[in-house]
Amino acid sequence: MKGPTVSDGANTAPQTQPYEGLSRDELLRLYRTMLLSRRLDDKELQLKNQSKSFFQISGAGHEAILVAAGMQLRPGRDWFFPYYRDRALCLTLGLTPYEMLLAAVGAKADPTSGGRQMPAHWSKPDLHLVSASSACATQCLHAVGCAEASQFYLRFPDVAAEAAACSEGDVVYVSLGDGSTSEGEFWESLNTACTRRLPVVFLVEDNGYAISVPVEIQTPGGDIARLVSAFPGLEVIRVDGTDALASYAAMRRGLAYARGGHGPVLVKASVVRLYSHSMSDDERQYKSEAERDEERTRDPLGRFSAFLTREQLGNDSTLAQIASEVDDEIQDAADRAVAAAAPDRSTVLDYVYSPDVDPASDAFDVSGTPEGDPITMVAAINRTLKDEMARNPRIVVFGEDVADCSRAEALSTVQGKGGVFKATLGLQRAYGRERVFNSPLAEANIVGRAIGMALRGLKPVVEIQFFDYIWPAMMQIRDELTMLRYRSNNAYSCPLVIRAPIGGYLRGGSLYHSQSGESIFAHCPGLRIAYPSDAADAAGLLRTAIRCDDPVLFLEHKHLYRQTYNKSIYPGPDHQIPFGRACVQRDGTDVVVITWGALVQRTLIAAERAAQRDISVMVIDLRTLAPYDWSAIAEAVCRTSRVVVAHEDHLTCGFGAELAARIADELFEYLDAPIKRVGALDCPVAYHPILEEAILPQTEDILQVITTISEY
Repeated sequence: MKGPTVSDGANTAPQTQPYEGLSRDELLRLYRTMLLSRRLDDKELQLKNQSKSFFQISGAGHEAILVAAGMQLRPGRDWFFPYYRDRALCLTLGLTPYEMLLAAVGAKADPTSGGRQMPAHWSKPDLHLVSASSACATQCLHAVGCAEASQFYLRFPDVAAEAAACSEGDVVYVSLGDGSTSEGEFWESLNTACTRRLPVVFLVEDNGYAISVPVEIQTPGGDIARLVSAFPGLEVIRVDGTDALASYAAMRRGLAYARGGHGPVLVKASVVRLYSHSMSDDERQYKSEAERDEERTRDPLGRFSAFLTREQLGNDSTLAQIASEVDDEIQDAADRAVAAAAPDRSTVLDYVYSPDVDPASDAFDVSGTPEGDPITMVAAINRTLKDEMARNPRIVVFGEDVADCSRAEALSTVQGKGGVFKATLGLQRAYGRERVFNSPLAEANIVGRAIGMALRGLKPVVEIQFFDYIWPAMMQIRDELTMLRYRSNNAYSCPLVIRAPIGGYLRGGSLYHSQSGESIFAHCPGLRIAYPSDAADAAGLLRTAIRCDDPVLFLEHKHLYRQTYNKSIYPGPDHQIPFGRACVQRDGTDVVVITWGALVQRTLIAAERAAQRDISVMVIDLRTLAPYDWSAIAEAVCRTSRVVVAHEDHLTCGFGAELAARIADELFEYLDAPIKRVGALDCPVAYHPILEEAILPQTEDILQVITTISEY
């Protein structure tokens, strides 16, 4: 192993420094950490077989490249987004065997998650080791956002919180397996990392398999390094990841490139997976014995121990002594971990949302000072964003087309775009291109990067151009955004705002610009949902969304952006409305209609027409769906005894079904008639206005149900 070479595919650079400059003690420590990682894998398998733990996934065969990386990275300065085979890296950074075994048994004291996350998903804030999920490649976009936050704080050091402090040369490490490079989020992260020349080091640990699928089925040509070699500004390095010294040289070269401000690096390390994918897999079902035997010849532990012996850096006695110490350390850690207390049942709902900031509390009930003439809802949103950006210098706004003009040299000669609905017009001019900028046309990219920024203390307010196109970001929203706080046991959080124009009634919006679907997101614990129906509410709820400590989906109905009936005087830069506080838009005694969004105005018209028939209708605008105002609903039901729920989303499985079910469950004795729902037909919104009107609920539909239920 003396004098290894590292190749980038274009040239070969010999390394002449003996042992890569590592001393004997450092080489023995490298070996010890590799062995510690392997023996921890074995101990976890033993605990699983003894029913003392519940899952195991190993990093056996990956240890050399990971220890080589960890020895040169800087915990507490650099940032880390590893994946589930990175045990050896995490040990090198400072995580202890005891902490890892606490995670294996799911103990209350598990520092990674308090028993919430499965083992091998390590986390520790003081090391900058970020809580991981099991989703493949999602962490790549978080790493990009994290690196962008570093650049932001270097550009604006006065706004960096102590926990967000950074310095020149800090890098962000992210790792993934060869199978994960098939995910779109990996490619989206490379696009942005290269475009913005971010100091991100991608380590692809290529063990040849994604569970049972070999790399040549996953990747054209079987070599991800070859595919990405044309990315401008991306340094691509290939290395035998089972060779510890070659791995050390490769990581040294890659880190020097990234720390030097040249841009991102991708290191493709060829490793072996010596155990099955996980304890739930049996690789003998798809790997021949001959292939498994060949992989064992490349065992990095065996290769490195042979090297130490050959170079007379450690004899059999020395290595045996190291092994004995490792086994003793692991056994002691296992004994303590197995004896550790289990999590308390009473804590299961802790940290779904912020324990410190409740957006439904009276603290967010702040009356503003009205200013000027009535303005439209989109104008109120724009003005609120401007005021909040002035108040909080950590707010960044980005998304598709949200900037005034990406090319700075043209900004003075053009009007500016500011989003397809002009909700962000003028923000770039006011606050600069570092705080307001365009994203690629990639919704997962938008949300994933925002998560990485938010966990570093920035406050992203991002825009999904149309709600209809939010679905590529669903993995980021459901598995990452809403779960980070919970799975890390409140060690990490990512409060941010996703603005999304939603809904139909556009005359020509058709299938892909008229969708609703808020009920789907109401099924994501950890996410707040606001849905204003007029300008004043939009301003007050958006301000609360920005200032609260949870992720918020802020739904803005496109049809309501520029209507005259929902204009309001701007309520001032302090105005806030608590979440979970409904507004009684019209009082009544015979029937209550619970609604939100564009159906509020249609319901008010229906209620006025019902009054001409001597039917007194109460109209409640929920304003937020997560949380929603149950007390206002209950009071109205008890008063009227007849309930209609009206919404624009499909009738089947719409959010109204949840409300109707709860009313029937908890308030049945107060009802004098069946609960009725009004919603869209269970089909897409068609293009022609005649078809659209037939599909979406209209005033007459609401009036008909009101009349029917009042006569029951």
